Amino acid sequence: MDKEQYLLVYRHSLAHILAKAVIELYGKDVQYAIGPEVEDGCYYDFVFPRPVTEENFKEIEDKMREIIRRKEPWTRKELSRKEALELFKDQRFKKEIIEDLPEDAVITAYHTGDDFVDLCRGPHVENSKELLNAAFQIKSTSGAYWRGDEHRDQLQRIYLYAFPDREALKAHLKFVKEAQERDHKKLGAQLELFLFDETAPGMPYWLPRGWKMYQALLKYSREVQERHGYREIAAPLINNKKLWLISGHWAHYINNMFMVPGVSGWLKADAEIPGILENLAEQGEEPKNIKIQAGSVLYNRERMDTMAAKPMNCPNAMLTYKRKNRSYRELPIRYSEYDVLHRKEKSGQMNGLFRVQEFRQDDDHTFVMESQIEDEIKDIISIADEIYSTFGVSYRAELSTRPEDFMGDIEVWDRAEAALKRILTNKYGEGGFEINEGDGAFYGPKIDLQIKDALGREWQCGTIQLDFQLPHNFGLSYQTAEGVSAMPVVIHRAIYGSLERFIGIIIENFKGVFPFWLSPEQVGIVPIRTEHNAYAKKVFSLLQKHGIRVEADYSESNMKEKIKKYKNFKDPYILVLGDREAAENTVSINMRGSNRQLNNIPIERFLAMCERMNEEHSLELLESAD
Repeated sequence: MDKEQYLLVYRHSLAHILAKAVIELYGKDVQYAIGPEVEDGCYYDFVFPRPVTEENFKEIEDKMREIIRRKEPWTRKELSRKEALELFKDQRFKKEIIEDLPEDAVITAYHTGDDFVDLCRGPHVENSKELLNAAFQIKSTSGAYWRGDEHRDQLQRIYLYAFPDREALKAHLKFVKEAQERDHKKLGAQLELFLFDETAPGMPYWLPRGWKMYQALLKYSREVQERHGYREIAAPLINNKKLWLISGHWAHYINNMFMVPGVSGWLKADAEIPGILENLAEQGEEPKNIKIQAGSVLYNRERMDTMAAKPMNCPNAMLTYKRKNRSYRELPIRYSEYDVLHRKEKSGQMNGLFRVQEFRQDDDHTFVMESQIEDEIKDIISIADEIYSTFGVSYRAELSTRPEDFMGDIEVWDRAEAALKRILTNKYGEGGFEINEGDGAFYGPKIDLQIKDALGREWQCGTIQLDFQLPHNFGLSYQTAEGVSAMPVVIHRAIYGSLERFIGIIIENFKGVFPFWLSPEQVGIVPIRTEHNAYAKKVFSLLQKHGIRVEADYSESNMKEKIKKYKNFKDPYILVLGDREAAENTVSINMRGSNRQLNNIPIERFLAMCERMNEEHSLELLESAD
C-alpha cells in the first residue's frame, strides 16, 4: 500500500475499534450507525442510552487501547441479504442500510474478535496487533442527523484524531492549537469585527470596526479595477422568476435560492384569450397555472409573481449589456459589481464567515469578442497576482471542465476548454496547473484560483469562468467590423471571491494582526491627562483629514488602561500625548508587537509614514518615513 491507502485502512479500522469500545462500555443497547475515515482520523455515529461527555473520553480511549492489545483477528464474511438482516436485527441503522442496497450488491461484514461485527465494505487490518503503535485521541463529540436529514434520528458523533505514530499526532495537535488561536470566529468576537445571531442564520452583522476593514478591502479592489478599465454597476437584489428562467438558474440553482412568493389566488387576465395565453407561455408559466372559466382566462398570481433574492449577479449584468445596440469598438466591456447576494445553505454546512447565506463578492462580467479572450484573461490573472501578493499569499490554478448538467453545444465547450488550457499552459507551463474534470459551471468551464494560508490550507477564492451560454440565452449581440451581428463571450470573474470568506481567511492568516492599511482602526490616541485632550483632538483631526482611521480616548481613565484597550484591539500605532508632545507638536508612538517606543516624532513625519503605508499597501509597519 502507498501511504494514503495505508492511512485509509488504518483510520477506518480504528473507527471499528472505537465502536467496539463504546459497546463494551455502554452495553448492547447502543445503536451504531456509520464510522468512516476522515482527513485527520475517523468518526462514528451512535445513539446512546445517555450522552457521552468529555469526562468519558479517557475511559473510551483506554478501552480502545485494551482492545488493540488483545491482538484479535479480523475476519471478512460475505452474507446473503437474509443473513445480514438476521445478524443486525437489533441495529436499526444497519438494517436500513441493508434494505436500501441493490439486489445484486455484495454484502460484507467484518468481525473484530468474536464479539463485535460491523457491516462494512472494508478493507481493514488483518489483526488488531497492526494497530499497536496507533496514535489516537478523541477530538470532540457533536450532534448529527441520520443520513444528514434533519427530520431523522439525531445521533451523537464521536470524532477521533488518528495518526501512524505519536510524532505525527503531536505535530497535528500543535497544528490544531495554532488553528484554534487563529480561529476567525474567536478573533472576530475579540476584535469586535462581526457577530452572528439566530434570527439571521449564516448572515453576519458587521460591527463598526469590522465594517471599516470591509470598506478598506472594497476600496483597494476598486482602485485596482479602475486602473484596469472596469466600470462599476449595481442592480436589484430581488428579481422575478422569469429572469432566472432565461438565465437557466431556475433549473440548476433553485434549491439554493431564497424565494419571495407573490399574492396567492386566481386572478382574471384583462386581455383576449389567445393573446394572454401566448404572453403567459413566454413568461414560462405552465398550463396547470392557467385556466379558462366563463370565457375568461384566469392565472395563478402566486406563480406569476414569484421572486427570488439573487444568488449571483450574472443575469443583471446581461440585462445591463443588452440595454442598447453594441459595436465591436466598445468591447471589452467590464462591469464590476459588489451587490449583496443570498444563497440558501443547510444549517450543518454553515461555518462562520467561510460559508454564509449572505455575502458580497468582487464580481465582474466582461463582454469580449472571441479574439480578445486570451489577452483579457491574462490581464485578470495579472490582477490576481497583484492582489494576492499584497496579502502575502501564494496560489495555484485549477481548470474545471464540462459537468454532466451542462448547457449548450459540446463543440462550444470544447473550444472554450481548449482556450483556457492554452492560457494556463502559457502562464504556468505544462503541468503547472491541475485539471478538475466535470466541475465546471453549467454554462461554461472555469479557472479556480486556490490560495494557501499561513497554516498551509487551501481555499478557493478567485475564479475566471468562460461563458458562451448566457449571451445566447439573453440574445446578446454586437456589430462586427464587417457590419454583421455576432454574439459576445462573457468572462465571469472574481478575485477575493466572497468577501466574507476572504475576510475569514485573512483574519486567520494574520492572526488578527492586520497590516496598517487594512487595520480597522490604524491609530489609537491616548492623552496622558485630560489637560492634554485639546492637543489630542488636534492630532485626531489632522489624521482623520488625511484619511487615517483613528480613535481617541478622552476619558479620565488611567493612561495604562487606555493603552491596554487599544493593544487588545491590535491597533498598529498608539500615540501617547503629554506636555512635551503638545509643546513641540510631536507624538510618542507605541508600536504594535514591539516594546520600543518612538519618542517625539514630528507629527508631519508620522503622517507621512501612515500615508505611505496606505498608498503602498505594505505588510510591515514603518518606524520612519524614510
